[in-house]
Amino acid sequence: MTDQVTDEEVLSYPGWKVAGAAFVGVMVSFAAMVPFTFSLFVTPLAEAFGWKREAISQGFAIAALTVAACSPTIGGLLDRLAPRKVILPSIVVFACAMASLSLLRGHIAQFYLTYFVLGVVGNGTAQLAYSRAVLTWFERRRGLALAVVLAGSGTGSIVLPLVAQRVMSAHGWRASYLVLGAIALVGLPLTALLVRNRPVAEATVIQQGAPVRIAGVLRTRAFWLIAAAVMLSALTLNAVIAHLAPLLMGRAVPASSAAIALSTLGVSGIIGRLITGHLLDRMHAPLVSFGVLLVAGAGVVTVAYATSTAMGIVGAFLMGFGSGSEADVVPYLIAKYFGRVRFSTLYGLTWTAYAVGGAIGPVLMGHAFDKWGTYLPGVVVLMALPCVLAAMLQLLLPRYPLVVEASVEAGAMLVPAAGSSL
Repeated sequence: MTDQVTDEEVLSYPGWKVAGAAFVGVMVSFAAMVPFTFSLFVTPLAEAFGWKREAISQGFAIAALTVAACSPTIGGLLDRLAPRKVILPSIVVFACAMASLSLLRGHIAQFYLTYFVLGVVGNGTAQLAYSRAVLTWFERRRGLALAVVLAGSGTGSIVLPLVAQRVMSAHGWRASYLVLGAIALVGLPLTALLVRNRPVAEATVIQQGAPVRIAGVLRTRAFWLIAAAVMLSALTLNAVIAHLAPLLMGRAVPASSAAIALSTLGVSGIIGRLITGHLLDRMHAPLVSFGVLLVAGAGVVTVAYATSTAMGIVGAFLMGFGSGSEADVVPYLIAKYFGRVRFSTLYGLTWTAYAVGGAIGPVLMGHAFDKWGTYLPGVVVLMALPCVLAAMLQLLLPRYPLVVEASVEAGAMLVPAAGSSL
């Protein structure tokens, strides 16, 4: 174990190459592309086809609910297959689906079907897929390694809205969708070359107790507290992020500045993830999660009353910091409480919770706009409450159990700590 810990501290350690390739893949994945560019297309699609904003938001909801349904299956495949066998086909299908949105012809069913396909393969391109491979390489620097992977989503959320808006301004929304589809292929080469699980021969294998079973995990208080917090925070943050550009533009903020606010989400997400990754290796993770979710809630309240570019950017920064940090915490908590062998399956189940919340929030915001003709500050503030409740739930998580790490073949074991609910 000493050699492994020493190796993790140097950049030449092979695990960092895997994390770097994962960074690039996540940067152009569903997680970075769909949530952070969706709002840029709301107004153009409404103007082009006469679709209501609630109806357009339902496309996002369809993708989110499909992610919810498919994430456990994708997680199960990742626990059994080499990661590239799941990730590479997912990237190709995802890229083709994004590009196909440039061919929309006014039938909203076509729009919905495309977002359904995006949801089916979405998590096969995102951190769910890459984190499983990265975690096999790290123990002592696990928090930082996850932060590197998830910083890819933050980087994508900086770059992709700016690129999409620039292309849209110059060539229209159809060209913008086509360019996004091409960008989605950027992660393909590095994933094919570098992303793999740590060889079993190198893994630490300790067998004691009974192997982790999904049914047993689903009976624990810890899992449901994690999942509930994920769903509540996703409801809040996806609602506001999916409508951020039209919300700010409705307050006389220029479209270019609204795109900058969207990119600010990515900047602060990277900062939040790196800081959180550092803290997770040194502090009790639920306390870290409590703090960052409160920061995210404060960002939503700031956006609710934003009447200038500066306020919009500050609110977006706080939301990005909190949401980016929380994305770090969830896989870390899963690995700490339940081990790594069934990690992807369990992470997929939390993504189901995330997707349910992420589907509900944007539709509620779209419905509120269609009803009142504007994004009322009070309604936006109400959307912050689930995020605050999610923060409170973190304080109810039990102490970490004793997790005995093992290889895939051996199976991970759990030995509950005294006083744990596990």
